[in-house]
Amino acid sequence: MRARPTVLIGWICLAVVSAGILAFGLVVLVVPMGGDQPLYRADGLASVGLGLFGGLIALVPYRRLERWAWWALWFYPLFWMAHLLWRLPPGNDHIHQVVFIALSLIGLLLPLRVFFPRRPNSATR
Repeated sequence: MRARPTVLIGWICLAVVSAGILAFGLVVLVVPMGGDQPLYRADGLASVGLGLFGGLIALVPYRRLERWAWWALWFYPLFWMAHLLWRLPPGNDHIHQVVFIALSLIGLLLPLRVFFPRRPNSATR
């Protein structure tokens, strides 16, 4: 079965967000910057886990059109919106947060009708 273009675009967008989180986590894990290095390493390790789990969900069950994966991946836009609203790290420009919010929303909303097809109305039969 060939993937629909909306699902293809969706999982690629979500995989990019996952890769960004994973890459950030690896950098912080290897080169923690700040006074409390164990805390920064713990944050890096948590980010690696988030990136891996999200990426695996996007690459396997999301592509299989499993609805639970679609619901679970709503964590990404919520995560990045919290980072943006509360001005959380990484970075001070927050442009990457806006980009990750947009990518995650595209990845979730573009294939909405594939995950939740319209049911025929009994009046239209």
